[in-house]
Parts: sequence; C-alpha cells; structure tokens
Amino acid sequence: MYYFPIDPPYFLLLAGLLAGVTSGIAFEATLKQFIKNCSQNRSTLNLAKTQNTQLLIPFLGISAGVCIFLSSGLQIFGFPPFLAYTISLPLTVLIGWLIWYQLGVLFAQLERGGSRALDLDSFS
Repeated sequence: MYYFPIDPPYFLLLAGLLAGVTSGIAFEATLKQFIKNCSQNRSTLNLAKTQNTQLLIPFLGISAGVCIFLSSGLQIFGFPPFLAYTISLPLTVLIGWLIWYQLGVLFAQLERGGSRALDLDSFS
C-alpha cells in the first residue's frame, strides 16, 4: 500500500526554510556581537556558560526550522507524516547536539588560547 499525499505540505516546507534562515541570521549576528564584546573587554567570562544563555534561542530556531523543512520534504516525496517526523526529529536532534558540542569545543579553545588558537594557517 502506497501513501499519496493529497495536499503536500509545500507551505510547511517554505516556512521551515524561512524559519531556519532567519534564525541563522540572528545566530550569526549574536555570535559576532558576542565575540566582538569578548575581544574588546577580555574579561574572565566563561564562554561555555554564555554560549548556553545567548545563543540557545536562535540555535533552537535553526533546529526547529530544519526539522520542519526535512519532515515536509519527506512528506512531499511520499512519506506519511508520522514516519517523516519520526525520521527527521531524531536526525535533527543528533546533528544539532553535535554542532552545539563542537561550538562548545571552539569556545573552550578560544578561551584558552585567544583567537590565535583558531588560526589554522599558523600550523603550516
């Protein structure tokens, strides 16, 4: 038995894409502002702690947009809604957690060694 969507969720596909992109722009602006403030003040702020408070909301917006976009895309290609969300939700949570963890590692390197710790050209 095949599942043929009568009304594919094209609106949700575009809404998820728009939510992800706008949250990504907000995440970029917040990250740039935070790094600029830390480089000017050079205070003893814990970057990992600040990562959780300032960047979490835009990052969750990106993740929600990606999840909706992915599940809508799967539904357009014939997956039932339950199966589409069953696939896209764990995949989005896993990838989001890996990116958030890597961001924490980068902040730890930045806190220990400053911006020179992230300069990849200095290794050659």
